[in-house]
Formats: sequence, C-alpha cells, structure tokens
Amino acid sequence: MEKQLVECVPNFSEGRNSEVIKNIVNEVENTDGVTLLNVDPGKATNRTVVTFVGEPIPVITAAFKLIKKAAELINMETHQGEHPRMGATDVCPLIPISGISMEETIEYSKKLAKKVGKELNISTYLYEKSASANYRQNLANIREGEYEGLINKIGQKKWKPDFGPSEFQQIKKTGATAIGARDFLIAYNINLNTTSTRRANAIAFDIREKGRIARQGNKLTGKILKDKNGQTIWQPGSLKHVKAIGWFIEEYGITQISMNLTNIKETPIHKVFDEVCEKAEKRGIRVTGSELVGLIPLQAMLDAGQYFLKKQQRSIGVSEKEIIKIAQKTMGLDEIQEFNPNERIIEYRIKENKKSLCDLTLVDFLQETASESPAPGGGSIAAYIGSLGAALTTMVGNLSSHKRGWDDRWEEFSLLAEKGQEYIVTLQKLVDKDTDAFNQILSSFKLSEKTEEEKKTKQLSIQKATLNAIEIPLKVMQTSLELMHLIKTLVQKGNPNSVSDVGVAALCARSAVLGAHLNVVINAKDYTNKKNRNKLLEKADKMKKEAIAQEKSILDATLKTIKNSS
Repeated sequence: MEKQLVECVPNFSEGRNSEVIKNIVNEVENTDGVTLLNVDPGKATNRTVVTFVGEPIPVITAAFKLIKKAAELINMETHQGEHPRMGATDVCPLIPISGISMEETIEYSKKLAKKVGKELNISTYLYEKSASANYRQNLANIREGEYEGLINKIGQKKWKPDFGPSEFQQIKKTGATAIGARDFLIAYNINLNTTSTRRANAIAFDIREKGRIARQGNKLTGKILKDKNGQTIWQPGSLKHVKAIGWFIEEYGITQISMNLTNIKETPIHKVFDEVCEKAEKRGIRVTGSELVGLIPLQAMLDAGQYFLKKQQRSIGVSEKEIIKIAQKTMGLDEIQEFNPNERIIEYRIKENKKSLCDLTLVDFLQETASESPAPGGGSIAAYIGSLGAALTTMVGNLSSHKRGWDDRWEEFSLLAEKGQEYIVTLQKLVDKDTDAFNQILSSFKLSEKTEEEKKTKQLSIQKATLNAIEIPLKVMQTSLELMHLIKTLVQKGNPNSVSDVGVAALCARSAVLGAHLNVVINAKDYTNKKNRNKLLEKADKMKKEAIAQEKSILDATLKTIKNSS
C-alpha cells in the first residue's frame, strides 16, 4: 500500500524576529514523522511560510504544536505587516501529496481545526475544500477586514467561527486561524522595474481571475456598475485560478505582483510569467525577475523549462537539470535570492537519501563493479551500456535539432531527442533494479526454514525474486531494442556529421540486448514454473535475433552515409 503523504503550509505572523521564528519552527522539527522542507521568512510582510510533509497524524500533530507556540509568542494587538492577516497563525492548509484522497485530507483538517478551537481557545474557520459554506471557500472572504476587522465581524452570525470562541475579547492576542484542505498552491511573486504600487496593482488586476470593478466610462473614476440585485459587477482578468495584488517591498526597493496560483495544471507558472510580462510591457514596465515562496512540484518546473525551450525553437530532449536551469534563468528565480532546485523542488527534498549506482562517478562505478561483491554485475552493466547508447542517440537528436540550416526541422528532432531522454531514464533505473533483484534473491535464500510453513514461505519468496530477476533484464532488452529503432531513424535523417555517433549507439544498444539476454537465461534455470519460463525465454530469444538484425542494418546504413559524405 502506498504511503500516505500530506503537506502542510502554515503561515504565521512573524518574519523579523529570528528567535521567535526559530522557536515556532522547532515545534515542527521536534515532531517525529514529519520532514521540514522549507522556512521562508519575509521582513516586509512580517510573515513566515513554513512547509513540511509527512503522514497525516504526525503532520496535524506538528501543525497543532506550531499553532500553539505561535499563539504564545505572537501578539496580534501590536502586529504590523504588508501581507493581509487575521491571526498569529493566519492560515494552515493541508495538501494531499500521495496515497491519500482529498476527502480524507478534509477530515484531517477538520480534526485539526476542532482541536485548535477547543484546546487552544483560538477561533478557527474552515476554508477551501473543507469550508462549511460556499462563501467561506475563498480565504480572502474569511480574511476580509483582517485582524482589525474581527472585533465587529466575529460576532456576526454569518461569520461565526466553525470552532472556538465567537467573542473578540477572547482572541485579542491570537486572532483567528483559517484551516482547510486544498490543492497544491504556488505562492509566486513577479518583480517589476517600478516603484509604483498603483501600476503594479493595475497589472495584478489585468491578470487575476477576479479582475477589477467594472465602471462606466473612466476605468478608475467612473460610476461603479451593479447588477439587477445591486451587486457590484466585476470585470474578470485574463487568467483563471490566479489571485494577485501589487505591493512595494521596502527591503528590495521594488514593487512586486504577489500571487497565489491555485490550479497550476490549468494555469501553469510559465503562462502566468509570460502574461505578466505582456501586460507590464503595455504599461511601459519591465519584468526583472520573480521569486517562489515555498516549494514547487518538479513537473511544474519541467513544464516551464520545456515551454521556454520551445519558444526558443530548441530541443526539449535535454537533461532534467538543463530544463530546470532554463526555467530558472528565464523567469529570473534567483534575482532576489539563490534558487537551489535541491531545496525548492518538493520531489528533490523528500526523495530517499539512498545513492543510486548512476550517481557514482565513472571511476567509482568501475571500482564498485570490480570489487569482490557480485553486484553490480552483468545485468546492471548491460543496462548501463544501453543508457550510454541512449545518451549518444539523444545527443545526435539535439545536434540535428540545432543544426544550422535545419531550423524548420527543429521540432522533428526535438521529439526524437525527447524519446531518447525517456530511454536514458528508464535504463538508468534498471541499472539499480537489476542489482536490487540480485540482492532480493540473496535475501530470500537467507530466510529461515525451520518449520514446514517457513520452508514454503522461503520457496515462494525465492521464486518471486527469481521471476523479478528475469523480468528486469527482459525490460532492458525491450527498451534497448526500441532504442535501436530510434537510432535507425537518426542514421537516416539526422545530422550526417554525427552518423558515427549513432553507429556507436547501435553497438551499445545491441550489446545491452545480448548482455541482458544472458541474464534472462541464467536466472531462468532456477525458475520452476516451466510453462511461464519457456514463454519468457522464447520472448528473449526473439528480441535477441531482432537486435542482431537491426545492428547489421544500422551499421550498413552508417557506413554508407560516411562513404557518401567523403
């Protein structure tokens, strides 16, 4: 069963006092079962955003402790800051990451809100997906009037908290807290080369979903338009799922458009960046860079990098690292402070510390292979050779895409290079999987067999591990054979100056197929399911023959191209 992971992103109203921030964040760090991902304090906003992840129970435990400590150390009666706020802990969302549904996450958010209201005597409002009424879904509606407005608002029936006190005198020091479950949200700020907050706000109104108040005649001073029910009419902005406001940041000496992107699948970060650039330019303003508050999913950065590469008419079949770099540099994510992908991309932060064989240096990989340990062995080497062939193939695809005079064909070769990258990733993973498969067999043989039941369990474990040790090299064979078809295409259509490189790639791919075939054969002899064994061996033999035939065809075509170009 997949491990349940929930992210929590509490925002508390202190961004200047490092000692207070440290004491609050310590509550998270000292909670077992959660991983602190990021702490992002803002001096001008006087607000700190904390991001941590873990299984649901440890996460809501850590969140409760943080809210409690913030209530002890922050006095909202004296608090001031640029960012809208209504409490010591202003907002505390839970976000489902993996293995857990939104419905389950909602229930955990309600448990947390109830506990905070009852045990800490803090007014709590359920918002977003957890909201008790439609008008409470939007955080801006709940927070309207901010802390100062609570004195009149909290006693109204419409704005009675879901949990906790409904009298302002009881929460004078702590304020109120919004708690709920939501989809992944990106807090994103774009920097402008102006000091005018009014101009920044104008751009924010241009793009945000809510837009601006509709007026008759003059957009700024004209009569406010109302519908038949007397409600103010709003003119929507150009982007859905975007909340935005303009403000001046004293410590940077610039204005920013501060945004929450609430659905990055429909409105991705790169689309937002380009839209702001366009609207700013129309107003004589230039975007100088941007910043992320908190973390961002890997796919969002990859989508952005690929988008900008396509705009440059460049191949997207480059490494993950290069794609992220393009996104980072294009959006100017390091203008204000360093943007470290290992720290700011969520998947990079929560990945296991286990080092992959492919993470080793070439020398270390060679020495690890040469050691007395039987793994990594021939299976891992076959997969690695295949990945080298894929790397060479991808290189030629990228070189062809970037070849002078072939500008009208860049996309054709970009697609081929992208496919090559997929083969690289697959084969790299198989390097480790082959070694893991061998180790699983060894572990199975070490199982106890003192009783008949234990003997039966051991044999089943050995057979399961053996089948896996057959299927892994079969996957190497299949992937490397598919790679050969891509190689053949590039021999025929790719940059003729690099045809010898794809010839070498073909030799690598063929060696990967034949090497993996040997591993299928040797592991199959210990597999007792005769019918399935024969089926797997037949499949392997067929792929071996095809690889040999493909190699000859590719090398013949390679030599022909070389001769014709001389």
